[in-house]
Parts: sequence; structure tokens; C-alpha cells
Amino acid sequence: MNTPQQVLALLDEMLGLGGRAAAFTRDTALLGALPELDSMGVVALLGGLEERFGLVVDDDDISGDTFATVGTLIDFVSARVPA
Repeated sequence: MNTPQQVLALLDEMLGLGGRAAAFTRDTALLGALPELDSMGVVALLGGLEERFGLVVDDDDISGDTFATVGTLIDFVSARVPA
């Protein structure tokens, strides 16, 4: 499973989307568009990203832009995945 697929699967799992993330594209809006992605959803998603991808995410590394769309989230993860 490649990074975009893993991010979509994690979104679905951590936010309890019931399979809806499978239809998401890079342009799908997240923050402000998905009621499930509230402050607790962001915390859960960050924890899931750290666990699944072996990332360490500092508070300074994230902003609202990180969660703007599926594409910005995938790019954020892809830039930090250990080689």
C-alpha cells in the first residue's frame, strides 16, 4: 500500500468515516469540511500518522494548512516518511 492509500485508510479508521475516504481525491477538503475532523480528530489523526509512518511531529510542524485537503496531508506525510 503506497503513502496516499495509507493516509486515506488512516483517515477512514481514525475518524470513523465508514469507508467514505475511499472516494476522496487530493482535492477533497478536510479541515472545516469534515465534522469528524475536529480538534480531537486532529489529535487522533496525528497520533495515528506517527504510529503508522514512524513520524515524530512537532507542534511547530503543523498548521491548518496541513489538514486543508487530502493532498496537503499526503504531501505533509510524504515529506516526513523516513527513507
